[in-house]
This record gives sequence, C-alpha cells and structure tokens, in this order.
Amino acid sequence: MPDVGFANLLGVLAIAVVAPLALGLVPRVRVPAVVLEIVLGILVGPSVLGWFEADLAVQVVALVGLAMLLFLAGLEIDVAGLRGRLLALAAVGYAVSLGIGWGAGSLLARLGWLDDPLLLGVTVSATSLGLVVAVLKDSGAIAGRLGQTVVATSSVADFAAVLLLSLVFSGMSGDTGSRILLLGLFALLVLLVGAAVSASGRSMRLGDALLRLQDTTAEIRVRAAMVLLLAFVVLAERLGLESILGAFVAGAAVGLLDRDSRSHPNFRVKLDAIGYGFLVPVFFVASGLRLDVTGLFSSAGALARVPVFLVVLLLARGVPAVTFLPELGLRRTASIALLQATSLPFIVTATQIGADLGVIGVTTSAALVCAGLVSVLVFPVAATSLGVRDRIA
Repeated sequence: MPDVGFANLLGVLAIAVVAPLALGLVPRVRVPAVVLEIVLGILVGPSVLGWFEADLAVQVVALVGLAMLLFLAGLEIDVAGLRGRLLALAAVGYAVSLGIGWGAGSLLARLGWLDDPLLLGVTVSATSLGLVVAVLKDSGAIAGRLGQTVVATSSVADFAAVLLLSLVFSGMSGDTGSRILLLGLFALLVLLVGAAVSASGRSMRLGDALLRLQDTTAEIRVRAAMVLLLAFVVLAERLGLESILGAFVAGAAVGLLDRDSRSHPNFRVKLDAIGYGFLVPVFFVASGLRLDVTGLFSSAGALARVPVFLVVLLLARGVPAVTFLPELGLRRTASIALLQATSLPFIVTATQIGADLGVIGVTTSAALVCAGLVSVLVFPVAATSLGVRDRIA
C-alpha cells in the first residue's frame, strides 16, 4: 500500500460523528452541525491543540467532499421553476448583492484588509442553499410563497457566485475574452453530455436494466451520478475553470434529468448518505484544521473584522429582499433577507481559493469564515422567529 497514514483522517471522521451526536443529545441547542464541525476542527488543529492536521489523506477526501457538497447544492436547484418575474427579481437582486459586496471590498482594500475587492463581492454574494432548504423544510415553509422565493433567489445567487468565482478567480491564463470563450465551450459540452444522457434514458432496454440494478449492490444510478460528477469536474479543470463549477453544474444536470423519480425514490437519499454521511463532513472539519485563527485573535483590530464582514454579508444579501416588501410584508421580507444572508460553505471555498491565489490574507480569510459561522448560527433562528414558519399560498 502507498505510504499514507490514516490517523488524521480517523480523527476527522471521529469529529464528524461527535459533532451531530452532541447536538442531537442536546436538542435545545439549535446549532447546525456544520458549525460545530468547523469549530472542532479549529480546536484540534494546528492553531490550537495541534492534535490533528490536514495531511494528504485528509486533503484528498476533503477535496472530493467539496465537489460532493457543490454537487448536492446544484441538485437542490429547481431549474424548471426558475422563470418569469421571480427569476428577473432574483437576477437583479444578485447584481445588487455583488455591487454592495464589491463596493465594501473597495473600501476595505484601502485599509489593507484584502487585495482584490471583487473577491469579497463574489464571496458575500452567495447563500448556503443546502442549509436554507433544511431550515425551510423543518419549518414547513418550503412549499409556500416565502419558501419558494428564498429557494429561487438562493439558487440564482449560488449559481452566479460559483460561475463568477470560476470565471474570474480560476487562476487560468488569458484575457477575459478567452475565459468567456472557454466558459462557452464548457457550457456547450455540458449541454451535449446532458442531451446524450437524456436520449439514452428514453431507451426502454436501458431503462429496464437501470431499474433492475438500481437497488442491488451495483447501485447503478449512484455510480452513474458519481461518474457524471467527476466527468464535469475533470472537464472544468481541463478547460482551466474551477472544479467547483463542474461539480455544481453536474448536480443541476442530475436534478434536471431526475425530474420523474417515482421509479427510483431512494436515489437522492443514497446521494445524501454518501455526501452528508461521509465526504462533506470531512471537508468542513478539514476546513477548520486549515483555518489559522492565531492572527485573528492576535489583536482587537484583527478580531473587529468579524462583525464588519458580518454586516457586509447582511447588507449584500439582505438589501435585495426589499423588492418583495410590497407583496410579503415587513416580517416575511425580513425573514427572506436573513435567510439569503446565511452563508458558510461558499465563503470557506472562496477564501481558500483566494488564499491559494494570494489575493486574501490569512487573518481576513479567518475573519470571513468566522462571520459565516455567525450568520449560520444567528440568521436562520432570527428568520424563524420573524415568521418563516408562516405558510404562504
């Protein structure tokens, strides 16, 4: 076997078990497990106790976990439901979010907090779709007007943020025109693959074979989904784009192809089990291991960046919700604003990419992630108290 140790991976997986179990034993503590996973990763990592580190084994599994996280986020998008006035409002709202974040980044760049204002704009323009959907499902509001509005606006924000991050900060050479050309080529290849998969799905012989094998040890639908995920990731990387774009688009493609799931109702449950049961927690714990908080707590000035970034996040994603005020009223609009401002996985991803490119410092990266942690802790609870539980026809 290769000379790769698994002690650190064992520690990471142990944390992945302990975090949700601890929260399950104390149900009154309404904290998402992802927050505790990152916090425990920081605690046992090199910055604090130094028990574990993100070695090769952890990094490989965490990288696949990131791809799976983006895949599952893309799977949540209702592509068919994004149309009409709601889509237009969501697109305008995202442009406002990007503008606010970019403007805030320009001001903070003058203070020396970061080198690229656009990176901050993109980082705070996304919403944690998976976390928000979970909140809406738990509150029974997912099918109502409020729930569908939040899902639509968050879907557009997530897709646009991933697209911009890949297009602008992919690290590939060439001018903007060549990047757009490569992005167009990627989109064309995705459409061709999607059309081929859709056409093959209409074959009765192939459909019968899939039906026979889907719940056997072959798990043929799950295997096919994983092949599609990695194929899109490799395709994006070969074209010089970020792998997260390929993973996200793969999830959206599978969701679009899987609209009629009556013959395979357990398919998405199995994908969730692979992702949230193994791969995704490793990514979040490993993110905690890699997060250097020593600089953040070295001075009051560095620590003060956390509330500043939290306010920027709330303004960037909350202000666009004002467009829904005439229809939904003040309380429900405030709920939408808070849910839209709930973001963590994308912040972790964007800051890691920014750090790799050298356009964001360690202290600023840690402050942004901490602001995301606070948003996940506070905003959904506040949104629920304001009326997210109300079902709107």
